[in-house]
Amino acid sequence: MDAPQKKPYKSHWDRVRAFLREYFNLDDDKASEEEVRANIRKGVEFRGTNLWVLIFAIFIASIGLNVNSTAVIIGAMLVSPLMGPIMGVGLALGVNNFDLMKQSLRSLALATVVGLATSTLYFWASPLSTAQSELLARTTPTIYDVLIALFGGLAGIVAQSRKDRTSTVIPGVAIATALMPPLCTAGFGLAYGNWAFFGGAFYLFFINAVFIALGTFLIVRFLKYKKVAIADPRLEQRAKRYMTAVVVLTLGPSIYLAYGIVQRTIFESNAREYIDRVLTFEGSEVVSAVPTYRGDSCTIEVMLMGRQVPEEAIAVARNQLGAYRLEGTTLVVRQAGADGGAFDSYTLQNVLRSNTEILDEKNRRIEQLQQLTERYLSDTLPTADIARELSLLWGSGSVDRVSLAKVPVFTGEGQAVDTVIYCCITTTGDSPLDAGRREKLIDWLRLRAKRRTVRLVVMPREEEKNYWAE
Repeated sequence: MDAPQKKPYKSHWDRVRAFLREYFNLDDDKASEEEVRANIRKGVEFRGTNLWVLIFAIFIASIGLNVNSTAVIIGAMLVSPLMGPIMGVGLALGVNNFDLMKQSLRSLALATVVGLATSTLYFWASPLSTAQSELLARTTPTIYDVLIALFGGLAGIVAQSRKDRTSTVIPGVAIATALMPPLCTAGFGLAYGNWAFFGGAFYLFFINAVFIALGTFLIVRFLKYKKVAIADPRLEQRAKRYMTAVVVLTLGPSIYLAYGIVQRTIFESNAREYIDRVLTFEGSEVVSAVPTYRGDSCTIEVMLMGRQVPEEAIAVARNQLGAYRLEGTTLVVRQAGADGGAFDSYTLQNVLRSNTEILDEKNRRIEQLQQLTERYLSDTLPTADIARELSLLWGSGSVDRVSLAKVPVFTGEGQAVDTVIYCCITTTGDSPLDAGRREKLIDWLRLRAKRRTVRLVVMPREEEKNYWAE
């Protein structure tokens, strides 16, 4: 019997739609709607286990931020249960379940307060008060953080709506959207009264929460989950208006901040190109160049050392700022020896700062070398001294040669388990070493070599020759 023939496509558009349905269909492996709702509801509850896990995760993330450890911060993000109430808000909006939305918002508010209190307490008690790079990275959110949160929310709810939820998608979303670090950074700002840190970090946390919820809402509507019947249809419209207002108000500042970052990056790139190509004066060298972006009042401060550059040459360089898209930028040139051959305070500060950084780096390397040297010396056995002392203990002329070595001991699987001191004594006579004297000698070697495990081999000179001959 012939195989059934596929129905021919009427147009190219039908072919495209069939392709999209086949490869982008979310109905395959889709879990039941009741199962998805139950799983999300389970994560909304913030009491007992979830609350304690949140507190522990906050401590882990705060420590990671404090010591600037990316691995520890990632671990905290994987442990954190913060995604639950946020996805609960998105699901509630998608199906008009306002009881669930109230419960999710209460849980999210509780989690936020507990997280802020825990991180503030930790940073207040911590002796490390320096803001490391991992902390600073959470203080200036932009539109890119919005996009990460939105696509993270979309990925998270798609993964939640599958029968198999053992994939790496949800942990990956937790890492990508990074809910914990900004909340802990906001706690750092509270602990030290740094309101700029608190505002920027809490805004990033708010962005993540809003756009993860929005991503959940969009997929829930796309999958056509059954809506809860409500008595007043105007309530749904009001909820939509509130949601739109929150999204727009959250989006606005991030676009402005992203625009500022892009403009700063373009300015700094143009400034570097300008410095490299234009500020090349014969007999003089640029030892410091600091481009500073301030919107319409940008500056490039340059320090020159060497031969004095005339003002006419500097004026020509200033006229070329426009050619490098640096219109409105002020070029400040400081020259060593500009005032009667003496360094001005700015020059001295920059030179001293540069020299201090170089010296600090050299001192750090010297300290590392000293530690390695001390470790090497501490691990070196005083073989010559031990040989002389053994000759005295054994009797004059009885010891021919002494060999000492530290030998690592490994298991059959290649794991190091101990370090053994091997002592080989070659004697001039043939008299054997009795058991009592041997034990005393081993005890003395343990004490002298400062090692617990000692292996002693004693053999006459003639026997040693035969041994090595074999």
